[in-house]
Amino acid sequence: MIIDSARAAAGHLFSAPFRAVLFKSLGLSILVLIALWFGLTRLFDWMALPLLEGLFTGAPAWGEWVGFFTAILAGLAVAAGLALLIAPVTALIAGLFIDDVAERVEQIDFPQDAPGRAMPIVQGAWLSIKFFGVVILGNLLALALLLIPGVNIVAFFVVNAYLLSREFFEFAAMRFRPEAEAKALRRKHAATVFTAGLVIAGLLAVPLLNLLTPLFAAAMMVHLHKRISQREQLPVR
Repeated sequence: MIIDSARAAAGHLFSAPFRAVLFKSLGLSILVLIALWFGLTRLFDWMALPLLEGLFTGAPAWGEWVGFFTAILAGLAVAAGLALLIAPVTALIAGLFIDDVAERVEQIDFPQDAPGRAMPIVQGAWLSIKFFGVVILGNLLALALLLIPGVNIVAFFVVNAYLLSREFFEFAAMRFRPEAEAKALRRKHAATVFTAGLVIAGLLAVPLLNLLTPLFAAAMMVHLHKRISQREQLPVR
């Protein structure tokens, strides 16, 4: 079930019906990340650079290395900040198009079924913000856990798998059923949903491909919800 859902989702990402959504999502994400790069660079120059230069004041032997060291530190700090923001920014932007992704998957792969209900604009905007917050929280928590010996990279996958699988599965389910029922269905199949989340977290860990994670996750969870509903013969409304 999980492998089939992942394979179907991957097959959709670069297909013709998805290209418009893919390009809009990637284009906006890249523009936002470029803006953040310049913003973080200016912030470092304004806040951190004077402090670093002050540390070298009065030390002539180090004077000529000030520019070199600050440039390296600035590059590393901005790169680290941007790396942390890639996933949440992509999730925020993709959240604007997530109903389009779900609708296309349903039309192509489940044409015999009734279509799901698109979320109202306000609820869709809130969902985008929620995705942004969830990914930020997941990565900050995973970053903190990475400092604990014996936990390391496992923390990244477990935290992101749980948070992302929960949010994207409930989104897919709420297109067909009330929120309370969608949450109950997710809890009933928690192990399956979490395992699917590990696949999503794996994609999130790959540079560049992580830009596609939200679209892939949405398509995969639409499939997973459909397969669970069909297997258990659950009504939708």
